[in-house]
Amino acid sequence: MIPQKEIIKINDFLWEIPRFFRKDMRVPVRIYLSEEMFRDCFRDRSLEQLINVSTLPGIQKYAIAMPDIHEGYSSPIGGVAAIRAEDGIISPGMCGYDINCGMKLLKSKATEKEIGPFIEKLAAGIQQAVPFGLGRESKIKLSDKQINGVLKDGIEFLMKEGYAQKKDLENCEARGKLIWADSSAVSSFAKNRGKNQLGTLGSGNHFLEVQRVDKVFDDKIARAFDLFEGQIVIMIHCGSRGLGHQVCTDYLREFIPLMEEKYKINVPDREFACVPFNSSCGQRYFSAMACAANYAWANRQMIAHYIQKTWMNVFGRSLGELTSLYDVAHNIIKKESYMLSGKETELIVHRKGATRAFGPKNDEIPEQYKSVGQPVLIPGSMGTASYVLAGQESARESFFSTCHGSGRVMSRHEAMRRASGYKIIEELKEKRIIVKYHNARSIAQEAPLAYKNVDEVVDVVHNAGLSKRVAKLIPLAVIKGE
Repeated sequence: MIPQKEIIKINDFLWEIPRFFRKDMRVPVRIYLSEEMFRDCFRDRSLEQLINVSTLPGIQKYAIAMPDIHEGYSSPIGGVAAIRAEDGIISPGMCGYDINCGMKLLKSKATEKEIGPFIEKLAAGIQQAVPFGLGRESKIKLSDKQINGVLKDGIEFLMKEGYAQKKDLENCEARGKLIWADSSAVSSFAKNRGKNQLGTLGSGNHFLEVQRVDKVFDDKIARAFDLFEGQIVIMIHCGSRGLGHQVCTDYLREFIPLMEEKYKINVPDREFACVPFNSSCGQRYFSAMACAANYAWANRQMIAHYIQKTWMNVFGRSLGELTSLYDVAHNIIKKESYMLSGKETELIVHRKGATRAFGPKNDEIPEQYKSVGQPVLIPGSMGTASYVLAGQESARESFFSTCHGSGRVMSRHEAMRRASGYKIIEELKEKRIIVKYHNARSIAQEAPLAYKNVDEVVDVVHNAGLSKRVAKLIPLAVIKGE
C-alpha cells in the first residue's frame, strides 16, 4: 500500500510519486486526477503497477497514468510509458491483449428529429448486420492471401476490395496502416483465429451506439469536425479480436524466458515480459503488433461498412451517407520523436488504455483537422454520455496522450454479483434508450456502477490541457454482444 503522504500534488489535476520513493524507480510517476478521484485511486493495485512501469529499462521522463486508471495485466490500464528506442525495451503486456482496441465515430447529416421514429428499426438492422459476441464468426471468410493482405495493409486492403473509400483512410490514425507490419511475424494459429472474425464486434465492453450530439462546447472545433447539436452519430468500440489476443499470448510465452535467461532483465513483475526493442525478437513482436493493429482498423472499417449498408436500407438516399469523423487506437505501441534534454530522441511509446491526442499542425493528423487538433473519442459506460475532444499542444508532457474512457472501478465478476442485467435494461428503457443484446449477463458486466463517472474523467483531461472538450454525445440506442 502506498502512503498518501508520499504523493505530491503538482496542481489540481496532477500528482507525482517521486523517483526516490522506491530505489528501483528510474523516473517519477505522474497521475492525472482530480482531488475527489485521488481519494479513490487506492482501491486496487494500479498505482503499484505504475511504479513498476517506472523501473523499466529506457523509460523517459515519467511513468504516466490517466484519470481512468485501473488495474491491468502487468501495467495499469490508462497507462503511458515512453521508452528510448536506442537502449530500451518493448513489452507486450504494456500494449495489452486487445491490440488496437479503439474507437471509430461515424457522423450523419441527420438530426434526431428526422430519424426519431426509425431508431428502433436502425438499431435492429445494425444488430442483424454486424456479428456480435464471443467467438462469433464473420460473414466473410478470408483466404490465406487475404488475411496476409489485411495484416500488411489494414484499411488500404479493404479499399481495394470495395469495403472502404479514400476518405476512410484519411480519417484514421496512421491512415489505418502501420507500415512496419510483417505478417510472417504472426503465427498461423493467430491468423486462423482472424480469418473468420473480420467485421465482428466481440464481447465485454465492446459496443455500438446510435448517439445524438447533445452539446457543443467549442464551436470552432465542432465546425472543423462537422459536428452540430442534435446531429446523429454512430460510435464503434472494438479491437483486433482473437487475432490480437493470440499475438499477445504468443509473444508473452516467448518473452518471459528470454527476459529472464537470455537478456537478464530484472523487473518487479515477470508479466512485463520485456525484451530489448532492437533485438530480433523485439522487432518481430513490434511487426506482429503492427499486423494486429492493422487488423483492428480493418475490423472497425468492416463494421462501419455494414452499418452504412443498414443506414441506406432504412433511409435510402434521403438523409445522405454516413462519413467517418475519425478512428483512433487506445492499445498500441508506436515509434515517435520528442525533444529530450535539447536532443531529438526516438521513443517507443506504449499506450495501454490511453488515446493518442496530437495537437494542431501535427503532420500525422488529417489536413482538415490540422488547425484545431486531432479528434479524440472517449466513450462512457452503458447509458451515459460519451465525448469528442481535440488534441492539444499542451499534452506534450503526457507524450500527447489522454484518457480512453471512464475506467472500471470493479471487476466484471463483481459487477454481475451486484447488478441485474434485466434491471439495467429496464432503467435504460425508462431513459428512452433502446437496448439490443444477446445475453443479459453482458449487460450486468458493463453496469454503470462498474465504471467511474465519465464526466469527471473528461473534466480532468480537459482542465489538465491533455485534450479539449468539443462535444457531448448522448446514447439513443445501445447494441451489445455477449
